[in-house]
Amino acid sequence: MTDITERIKELAGHTYGLWGRQNAWKTPLLITDAEGVYFIDHTGKRYLDFSSQLMCSNLGHKNKVVIEAIIRQAEKLPYVVPVFVTEILLEAVDALRSVFPPELSKFLLTNSGAAANEAALKMVRQFQFPSYKVISRYHSYHGATAGCQAFTGDPRRWYSELARTVVDGVVFAPDCYCYRCPFGSAYPECNVQCARYLDYVIREEGNVAAVIVEPVVGTNGRMVPPPEYYPILRQICDQHNVLLIGDEVMSGFFRTGKAFAIEHWNVLPDIITTAKGASAAYTPVAITATTEKIADFFEEEVFSHGHTFSYHALTAAGIPAAVSEHVKLMATGLPQKASEHLRTGLYALADRHICIGDVRGIGHFWALEIVKNRTTREPFDTKAHKFSGKTLMTSRISGDAMQNGLYVSPWYDTLIISPPLIITLEQIDEAIAILDKSLKIADKEAVETDVAACRSCEYAGSL
Repeated sequence: MTDITERIKELAGHTYGLWGRQNAWKTPLLITDAEGVYFIDHTGKRYLDFSSQLMCSNLGHKNKVVIEAIIRQAEKLPYVVPVFVTEILLEAVDALRSVFPPELSKFLLTNSGAAANEAALKMVRQFQFPSYKVISRYHSYHGATAGCQAFTGDPRRWYSELARTVVDGVVFAPDCYCYRCPFGSAYPECNVQCARYLDYVIREEGNVAAVIVEPVVGTNGRMVPPPEYYPILRQICDQHNVLLIGDEVMSGFFRTGKAFAIEHWNVLPDIITTAKGASAAYTPVAITATTEKIADFFEEEVFSHGHTFSYHALTAAGIPAAVSEHVKLMATGLPQKASEHLRTGLYALADRHICIGDVRGIGHFWALEIVKNRTTREPFDTKAHKFSGKTLMTSRISGDAMQNGLYVSPWYDTLIISPPLIITLEQIDEAIAILDKSLKIADKEAVETDVAACRSCEYAGSL
């Protein structure tokens, strides 16, 4: 054990830990195995994966169908230069066409959600020239590249701005954040002002090429908008000849119960970007899908974009198998039953714990917003605290849960509840029981009030 601990420390000394100070990357946990909804560390301890790793392991761990498909391709042809095509790419495109809206029929395959969004940025700016501005939202994350950090709203953008690596022409708009409405209103009396305000922004800015949204916000809160939000936004974009990009990197591939979250609102974006669930994280693959209108534009215009690993045969191999396994799983009805059971369990936690200010989500994509005071909605931590070095309350809760065998990813204000779609009702109960104990850490420092936790997206149940 001492030997392996020293080897881990040596590894940490020669690698960069992600999204944080390097003094926190000294003895990362060594994971040696995983199966189903569990993963195992080098001591043999088992953890229930309640966040699908980085909201990507939709099919859980060790799905044999996906693994065997990747092995077959590795044995046959792992890579060719992307000016050629492979048989597995033909199969992957057919699989994508079976789940994407039919109007989005031309695909670019890359290797990460950031790469997919970066491609979308280039496309819209060239297609919409001379209009070039992109409107994003403050509670958003679109990737780690310079372009994607520019239209990311969360605190990671600040460091890219500090390094002066972000691109210009990005404008931020208010979020559909019902629990902390930026307009101080409440649904439905608000008249969905968060959507309607985009009309004002576009008119005042001018030269707007596109609006990019996560249909259900991912890392930054699992915000489910009211039923009218996306129809209004689509109408505004059409009125001003502005393209709508749906970033489904996290919310795609049945994470919310539909193949793509935007389908809950019967709205069609001009571009959908996705990754993670596309191969259920078995291979690093991402997709940028466009309408024929955008595709036709590039028939005579140069599409000046590409990567060495674009259309990589080995990464594409995960797509047909993962799509097939997703469709088969959804047909069993288990994910639908589990998502309702999860919803009930999270609401029950909110009834028992005064530190839970809001419960929101849909499908297998939920947030518990942790607050110090339910009456005032005072948070324990804010954006400014995320990289301050302070130990966040959400991290304390998730750390305790980890000690007790439950992995749940924390953000600065929420716990990210997004288990694999294969999770059973009994496994949900197991996770809820552990979380029930860990939440007491925050309860001890929260203010006792008579105010109940908010359920700011209860209308999501009718979507």
